[in-house]
Amino acid sequence: MAGGLFSMAHPAITLSGIAGNIISFLVFLAPVATFLQVYRKKSTGGFSSVPYVVALFSSVLWIFYALVKTNSRPLLTINAFGCGVEAAYIVFYLAYAPRNEKLRTLAYFFLLDVAAFALVVVVTLFVVREPHRVKFLGSVCLAFSMAVFVAPLSIIVKVVKTKSVEFLPISLSFCLTLSAVAWFCYGLFTKDPFVMYPNVGGFFFSCVQMGLYFWYRKPRPAKNNAVLPTTTDGAGAVQVQGQVIELAPNTVAILSVSPIPIVGVHKIEVVEQQHKDAAVAAETRRMAAANPDGAMPEVIEIVPAVAV
Repeated sequence: MAGGLFSMAHPAITLSGIAGNIISFLVFLAPVATFLQVYRKKSTGGFSSVPYVVALFSSVLWIFYALVKTNSRPLLTINAFGCGVEAAYIVFYLAYAPRNEKLRTLAYFFLLDVAAFALVVVVTLFVVREPHRVKFLGSVCLAFSMAVFVAPLSIIVKVVKTKSVEFLPISLSFCLTLSAVAWFCYGLFTKDPFVMYPNVGGFFFSCVQMGLYFWYRKPRPAKNNAVLPTTTDGAGAVQVQGQVIELAPNTVAILSVSPIPIVGVHKIEVVEQQHKDAAVAAETRRMAAANPDGAMPEVIEIVPAVAV
């Protein structure tokens, strides 16, 4: 790879390096949606700055490793991009974070990205002898990368306990899997164990996350059924089959509270409390006009069940 990123002297190395750069580029841009939300709300909310501080430290470590090794152009290019992106995320976070979060973020930044990195540089250049610098620095990168890849264990445990994939980013897990494969191939073809081995762990944990996603993912309700967390005994007006509620003819259902949109056999309107009576009256008049025989519709109010 000394000939450059797009040199075809070693096609397998070149292609795996390019693939790793492209996929890692997308991974680095994944938090953009989060920061757009921060910008709209003018607040960081409950978001933490730790992942961005850690990612910045990882990027500068790999840049230093690529410079010491001297023939790792793909590692240098993508981590230089990552370094700039993560630094921008941290600055953006500081702009909207409350004072205590700003102080905490700055403390993490100076402790990890400044002090710890400076220590690694000093030890590498002034303590470790030149023939052993690549091995020492590669070992540091390997250890830190493995620690970062183990971090998703907290998410995995949470998914198993709650049986919910709400906090499991499947698209990011998929990209991380592809990234791990590409960089594993790059490390394999360049005979670089410090690049190859961490991505074995990355591939494993990403596959576990995707497996859990498809295992615990809840299927979407059918289009013509109303799926509710409640039941009611509407004197024959509502037929209950498990949690699938079908409305009988000549019935108006006004849903008081529901976290999901409802599409049923008849139209179900989600209205605010202060407009509920008006909505019921208007719908009743409409259905009365549609029934010249004078049959008035029965009004059923569906409310959430309260667990005892």
